[in-house]
Amino acid sequence: MPQPLVAVSTDVKHFENYTWHAAPEQYLEAALSVARVLPVLVPSFGERIDLDGLLASVDGVMLTGAKSNVYPPLYGAAADEEHGPYDERRDATTIPLIRKAIEKGVPLLAICRGIQELNVALGGTLVREIQEREGALDHRGLGDTQDERFAIRQKVEIRPETCLAGILGSGEVMVNSVHRQGIDRLGPDLQVEALAPDGTVEAISVRGVPGFAVGVQWHPEYWVASDDASRKVFEAFGDAVRAHAAARLRPAAAE
Repeated sequence: MPQPLVAVSTDVKHFENYTWHAAPEQYLEAALSVARVLPVLVPSFGERIDLDGLLASVDGVMLTGAKSNVYPPLYGAAADEEHGPYDERRDATTIPLIRKAIEKGVPLLAICRGIQELNVALGGTLVREIQEREGALDHRGLGDTQDERFAIRQKVEIRPETCLAGILGSGEVMVNSVHRQGIDRLGPDLQVEALAPDGTVEAISVRGVPGFAVGVQWHPEYWVASDDASRKVFEAFGDAVRAHAAARLRPAAAE
């Protein structure tokens, strides 16, 4: 079987006198080395992209984390500078891409900002500053270096009989935590897969779909080479992508 292609979200950045559509290398490395798929960057051109054509050409979708936040009017809240920055061009691309991928049964892995996009795409809302809630943990990255910010330091509880329980086992697992925002009201077609000790939703999946459609609030891509739980998330995604690719090839072989 040829190496499956996975569509990867991009952030719109402005530097060096250019506008860039980019994704951090850690996600691409994890996809290539551990999931064993070829990541293909999807430029954030919104409705100009033929999503049906795109999803007919790939066998998975991966949504990356980002510094930007989902634009609040997309879930019924007001936008202000305090809760930015925003990337509306990314939102205009990822929100319809998520819906279309779920409709077509294309495996989906949504990480950090990605899980928030997934929730908004399916009718949920976001809390914009988790650390300001009474009794909440500070889920923002701590420290000056990237390794310190992305340190594995937080417990999450994987719920039994969920997709993640099948991958990591139910019960406690240690993850990293680098986010200000998170899920508030859960979208109606989603189920909670994991929770932090303060009740923050740390993982979700789409109910009633035959394939892999999972979002995690933490960053498995960062320690995928050394952390067992991080590696297993990407391995499971890669297995789902290859299964989808094989299913697409079977009808062609039958002809």
